[in-house]
Formats: sequence, structure tokens, C-alpha cells
Amino acid sequence: MELQVGVKVLLKNPDGKYLLIRRAPTEENGRCKWDIPGGRMEVGTTMMENLAREVMEETGLTMTSEPKVLGIQDMMWPDRQVVRITHTGTIEGTPTLSEEHTEYRWATLDEILALTETEFDRFLRELIHANRNSLQ
Repeated sequence: MELQVGVKVLLKNPDGKYLLIRRAPTEENGRCKWDIPGGRMEVGTTMMENLAREVMEETGLTMTSEPKVLGIQDMMWPDRQVVRITHTGTIEGTPTLSEEHTEYRWATLDEILALTETEFDRFLRELIHANRNSLQ
């Protein structure tokens, strides 16, 4: 079994909405689902370096606040275990998406929580739902 560590960040804009990015049809994991910026950590770099790199690679933007941990999740599959550390942060500007994503949108918490499991990662949805009050 392989162990992977991933980082993600739920980014809020000055209007109080959160950035969602849709994964491209060519992406193996989460094909065509809405997601938030993030990815696997690279060995030899810090968690914050990885988070900043993923945000820049996927959106072309730089976070405007120091990210804070929202939660840590342990996800198990037959061939791998993923430990994902999800953060919150703030951002300004218009995203410029990488080839991994086809579109973006700004959404409220209600809009994010209304997305189904076929539209949005269930682990992220559970984490956002559990922390809804602190995200308001």
C-alpha cells in the first residue's frame, strides 16, 4: 500500500465566496468534478511551500493570508492511503487555470454543500459541512 500526503485550500474572496475549480476530463482522479486547489506534497519541501505552489500552478494567484488548517482527513483505498490536510485562506484576483482544470466559479457555502457526490469530492464536502460555522 502506498502512502500519500496531500494539501488543499478553501480560498475565500473579498465578497465572501469560495473558489471552485472543475477538473478536466483528462484528469484521472475526480474527472470533471468541482474541486479546490491542492495536490500531493513534494518530498523535501514544506507544507506551506507545497500549498503555495499548488495554488499558483492551478490558479495563477497568490494567497493573501497565511493559510490555517481546517482539518485533516485519512482516506483509504485498496492500493493507497491518502492523508489530506485542508486549509482555509484568502485570495484576490481572477484565476488563470492550468490544463488540469476547465473552469472556475465563486460559490457560497450553501452552493458548495448543495453539490452532489458526483459533482464534488465527498471528503471535502464532509469537512466543509463539519466546519460550516467556523467558515461563516
